[in-house]
Amino acid sequence: MKKRIFSGAQPTGELHIGNYLGALKNWVALQDEYESFFCIVNLHAVTLPQKPEVLKQKSLDLARIYLASGINPEKSTVFIQSDVSEHAELAWILSCVARMGELERMTQFKDKGKGNAERAGVGLFTYPILMAADILLYQTDLVPVGQDQKQHLELTRDLATRFNRDFGETFVVPEPFIPPIGANILSLQEPTKKMSKSDENANGSIFLLDDADTITKKFKKAVTDSGTEITFDESRPAIKNLLTIYQLMTGKTAEECEANFVGKGYGHFKTETAEAVIEFLKPFQQRVKDYSDEDLREILKTGAAKARAIARETLTDVYAKMGIVGAAN
Repeated sequence: MKKRIFSGAQPTGELHIGNYLGALKNWVALQDEYESFFCIVNLHAVTLPQKPEVLKQKSLDLARIYLASGINPEKSTVFIQSDVSEHAELAWILSCVARMGELERMTQFKDKGKGNAERAGVGLFTYPILMAADILLYQTDLVPVGQDQKQHLELTRDLATRFNRDFGETFVVPEPFIPPIGANILSLQEPTKKMSKSDENANGSIFLLDDADTITKKFKKAVTDSGTEITFDESRPAIKNLLTIYQLMTGKTAEECEANFVGKGYGHFKTETAEAVIEFLKPFQQRVKDYSDEDLREILKTGAAKARAIARETLTDVYAKMGIVGAAN
């Protein structure tokens, strides 16, 4: 039997090329080798205020992007988190297994809470527990994660190990999958930080649905480092980031990329990188338009039914091991 992978994204903001190169591209590649579950994690989204109608539409839009990226619903299970109530049920169980100190050490809570923990929602604090439930419900073997989520996956592993120790072997302890390149695409404006869909400076991110003119303008405004050579130099993060984007969009080797820009200036380099991104996104953006809301709902309904069956089996085992029974048991 194939091993399982699970991953997901929040239906908030606009996905950018960093999301594609660091996550979606790997999901597509992995779905042939693994039994794959890809979730629209809308319950995670409400840890911060959301407009209901916007959240509803964004959830469908994100499913559309999953499919346009190459995720095949005949190979992978695609579903919306809130359609499988077992996610919330297991999150409660795991919240009784987790320790306050573990959650207080989560750097994302510190970042998003911005030092004002008293006014932050409890959901923002317990977010990693829901993430653990997402993963453990499906007896997941491998979790494609970015560096910013690695700490949360370590907590997931700890909770699975602790539960197994206290109640008997129940959960698979998942392993992280971090791609060797492309996992940390940086901002075009601040190449010391990750490209982000929530960046206040929109010029820092190339969004998957940006038009050609917008992409060209953003690359022209991209900051660069001192010097003239265009190489994968760790000491020059802006150029290295742009060159990484070019490499991943064209499929060339690092050596071929560097050779392509020998003797060429930054202006030419930015223009050619912009053109590579535009050409890559053209067919993707057309595929996004090809999926109707009706098509998506049918795919998501089918995916939720499959996910729910597996999730319920896991949760039933958890309840039995803990002595949690009801009239139905």
